[in-house]
Amino acid sequence: MARLTPITSKAQVAEKDHAIVESIVKSRGALQGPFTMFLHSPELAGRLAHLGAFVRFEGSLDMRVRVMAAMTVARELDAVYVWGAQTGQARKLGVPESTIAAIRDRHTRVIPPEDAQIVEFTRDLIRKHRVDDAIVKALRARFGDDGFIQLTGAIGYYSMLAMTVNACELEAAPGAEVLRAGGIS
Repeated sequence: MARLTPITSKAQVAEKDHAIVESIVKSRGALQGPFTMFLHSPELAGRLAHLGAFVRFEGSLDMRVRVMAAMTVARELDAVYVWGAQTGQARKLGVPESTIAAIRDRHTRVIPPEDAQIVEFTRDLIRKHRVDDAIVKALRARFGDDGFIQLTGAIGYYSMLAMTVNACELEAAPGAEVLRAGGIS
């Protein structure tokens, strides 16, 4: 059970913040997930929603790459809500089950090299807080400087979501794949 009461309607925030709630609902279709927690700080929620719209929907980085980075962040930080939200999207985008399993099980065996590159970069950034020059060079060659920064920004965005859902103990959405410390249930 979440540590804070989920905010699921604009009636739960001050009138001055109704526009923020309306904007979030307009861009996402509903108040759900981390935003039910972020709205305890409406200004932060609004600014994060704006950033998230770019990271999730508007940036030029391949959506499949964004989802793999988000799943890796979710796994590395054991963020059950984020994991559940991303695995369904990954399957819709054709991410192989072997890649999803490798992220879940924290390895990169038997996954395409292009997928392993994203997973390893994300893991290194989270685990070591740094990345090797060779991986940066490879990613810049693959995505250009703009794409490299978009990928790094996506990792940061999903890390913030993961930290928030963990701090608030937000559970996976109903029907979502549930992540456990040792894997899925």
